[in-house]
Amino acid sequence: MAKKKKNVSETTLRARAAKRLNGNKNKVAPHERAKDAKGTIKKTLEVFKPERWKFLILFIASSGTAVFSIFGPNKLGEIISEMQRQVNNKIAGSGYNLHGVWMILLTIFIIYVVSCIATYVQEFTTAGLSQKLVFRLRKSVNLKLSKLPLKYFDSSSKGDVLSRITNDMDNIARSLQLSITQLVAAIVTIIGVMIMMFLTNFTLALITVLSLPVCSLIATIITKRSQHYFKEQWEETGEINGHVEEMYSAHKLIKVFNRQDDSIAEFDEINNDLRRSTQKALAISGIIMPLNDAVNNLVFVLICVIGGVLAISGKIEIGDITAFLVYSKLFTHPIQNISRTINQLQSALASFERIFNLLDEEEIVPDTAIKTLGEKIEGRVEFKNVSFRYSEDKPLIEDMNLTVEPGQTVAIVGPTGAGKTTIVNLLMRFYEIDGGEILVDGINIKDISREELRNTFGMVLQDTWLFGGTIKENIAYGKLGATQDEIVVAAKAARANHFIKTLSDGYDTVLEEEGSNVSQGQRQLLTIARAILADPKIMILDEATSSVDTRTEVLIQKAMIELMENRTSFVIAHRLSTIRDADIILVMNNGRIVESGSHSELLDKKGFYYDLYTAQFAGKSIDESVEEQ
Repeated sequence: MAKKKKNVSETTLRARAAKRLNGNKNKVAPHERAKDAKGTIKKTLEVFKPERWKFLILFIASSGTAVFSIFGPNKLGEIISEMQRQVNNKIAGSGYNLHGVWMILLTIFIIYVVSCIATYVQEFTTAGLSQKLVFRLRKSVNLKLSKLPLKYFDSSSKGDVLSRITNDMDNIARSLQLSITQLVAAIVTIIGVMIMMFLTNFTLALITVLSLPVCSLIATIITKRSQHYFKEQWEETGEINGHVEEMYSAHKLIKVFNRQDDSIAEFDEINNDLRRSTQKALAISGIIMPLNDAVNNLVFVLICVIGGVLAISGKIEIGDITAFLVYSKLFTHPIQNISRTINQLQSALASFERIFNLLDEEEIVPDTAIKTLGEKIEGRVEFKNVSFRYSEDKPLIEDMNLTVEPGQTVAIVGPTGAGKTTIVNLLMRFYEIDGGEILVDGINIKDISREELRNTFGMVLQDTWLFGGTIKENIAYGKLGATQDEIVVAAKAARANHFIKTLSDGYDTVLEEEGSNVSQGQRQLLTIARAILADPKIMILDEATSSVDTRTEVLIQKAMIELMENRTSFVIAHRLSTIRDADIILVMNNGRIVESGSHSELLDKKGFYYDLYTAQFAGKSIDESVEEQ
């Protein structure tokens, strides 16, 4: 029956469904399998090659543990049989001779001590093997991320990338730690126990082995029935996680619109659905163990009865029956372990596949670096017949030509999607152009190393980025080895020094995650200070003052004028009032420069820029003005 949701709009449900769909891509459920299992196994074996000698040690230790556990019950049976013979000798008047018993006990002691040592070696080797493997994979992934182009990160979910580095890695380590030793030990134990049982008594061994298909049939039938509820459980788990995340991130809006009761009611409903599906899944799957135990107990009783009959007829000794009872228990446990191990290995294989897919991603085109800009950079920038498109079937920039002289300030304006930020991406070689040339001081930027090129530019973006550290460390990120005095000078130039001084620890104030303990405008000031400290030859400002108040914006504009003096600067702005003093204003639309000139020249033309400017001061946005065109 379809679940009925209360107090939730259709839009909210669709958004949450999309979020769960994307979120589920980041998780590897226990039953998830690799899509290309054969290819993934081949790559996994390649990864394991450097550790193959550890696998040999692990196999020997696991086999030793299993073999010793098999011989233990046999020796216990020998003790019981020996004690029975001694009792019979006593009755016959020959007395006791416990030398044989003590020798068997000594053998058992040695077996269990060696088994303990083998178990320790097995666990130690497995831990080292799994962690060493994951260590190398993490290192490879981290190196790979530094080589991936920006388009990969633009087209990939952050959560998905992080999930591969964290969840998938942890899943691999955990699965290998648990499954490798269990699988080897289980296989050796089953084979060894079957051999020992058939060597002890064929009839009793046959009874025990015939219980295997019965237990497998029970597990298959019940698993098929419970699988539906486990699927519901995972879906409801994803839904409740999505709901909590959504409500937590939007808790201010929920309070503003007084929707707390609706949020709580929706949570209770999802929580109840999760409880019901989990309860049914666990209740049905929980039947497997009792039924298997019932079958095993029946086999246990049959062994006792038939074994007793065989003992009375003299075909088997009492000690052999005791050993056989222990073997019957040893035989069932490895089978259950193998079933769990296969699921764990399938989950690990799926994680391996996700990581290998990341490692197989196309990397950045290698640098040629056949030329260098030198120490004295003038800052002349040219676009010659430049064309670029993010998608092959959607042209964006076509045949663009532009010349920016050293020290000029170029403002770029236009509606959303016009290609303003794309120009910045192409200048910094975040994306490679499809045709034409971009020159800095007459040198094609493709002939310059990316490191040298990006050291030439300074950037202040609309989206601020601060890391968990002190304010001083965040500003100093713009220049390696910056002194305290240089940091303070940069902060003063960015008009950030005043608010920093008002904080309890000043420049030593530790910023929380993404700088959440300072305001958005203050975060912007810190990123501007960082750019000022870097002292770049060419400055790029992408809506750098969009998050500050009007008064602060005026102060920053003055600081920017000082900063951009004698520097080539590119300024992207939606608020046209902030770029009146630019030497050149480029008006872009649909990837093309439709107008260019100074502020006054463009107003006199009464063209596209004039319409945008007058519309903005009439209370409309640029995009609204364009829609009316």
